[in-house]
Amino acid sequence: MAGEEMVRMEAMGDQRTTAFEAERKRLARLAYRMTGSLTEAEDVVQDAWLRWVRVGGGIDSPPAYLTRIVTRLCLDRRRLARARRETYVGPWLPDPLVGSMEPEETVADDVTVTLMLALERLSPLERAAFLLHDVFDVPLSEVAVTLDREPAAVRQHVRVARPRFSIEPVHAERITRAFFVAARDGDVAALSALLARNVEIHTDGGGKVLAFRNAIHGIERALRLFAGQRRKASVLPTLLRVVTIDGLPGYVSLDRGGVLQTTALDIREDGIAAIYIVRNPDKLSHLTTERFFPEPLLPIPPAS
Repeated sequence: MAGEEMVRMEAMGDQRTTAFEAERKRLARLAYRMTGSLTEAEDVVQDAWLRWVRVGGGIDSPPAYLTRIVTRLCLDRRRLARARRETYVGPWLPDPLVGSMEPEETVADDVTVTLMLALERLSPLERAAFLLHDVFDVPLSEVAVTLDREPAAVRQHVRVARPRFSIEPVHAERITRAFFVAARDGDVAALSALLARNVEIHTDGGGKVLAFRNAIHGIERALRLFAGQRRKASVLPTLLRVVTIDGLPGYVSLDRGGVLQTTALDIREDGIAAIYIVRNPDKLSHLTTERFFPEPLLPIPPAS
């Protein structure tokens, strides 16, 4: 009997592992969208696994149960993150989730950096309700159970408007490369043609490297910024790879002084509406791993 019980427990363990692995990527995406941190998302998924293997008895719907675990773990972390965010140096941006410019290899949802920043204005519960229902297609009844709220209250969760403008990858890559060259060269004429009048520039250095303490607003200030950087530069930035960053076109580069950074461009009908630059090394360490870039990051030669 003891042997049969051991075999049964091993089979149940295998089933638990299979069920969890089938959901791992989705859970990691949810945790990242909730926290804005790739490291925290990995920690949440690991914590969820430890709780999952300790659950006794059968689970009717492993995906729903695991979603509930991850969401509640993220809500706990969001409350702690608010306190840390109050002492963060300069603008805060989510860790850059980098992908290929190929459509089939981009992030599997349409949550961009712009939308993630809009979600920062929501309460943790509102953010969770929006992501679960509007992004991950969880029924409202299940969202209510996950958040321990009445369904009527969940229906009142805040909906965030998403940008409706879409751009073909080839066109997006062309604009991205043109912007890199224009910004590198301080080419005011080229930048004027690329930027929207109300363009915003957000730079996250986290107090670790040089970055703007406040967002830059308006094309005039942006043009002065890029022209001034070119005048002061002794070494020009180097383009390493054209990528997507949370679904937006962008690139990875080495800035002056050899600082690794990512730049994401929110491109609209009237030009580049927002530029999101992450320079905080704590948020970029994953870019040097083979998981994200199997091939080394090498300078891209100029277009002929």
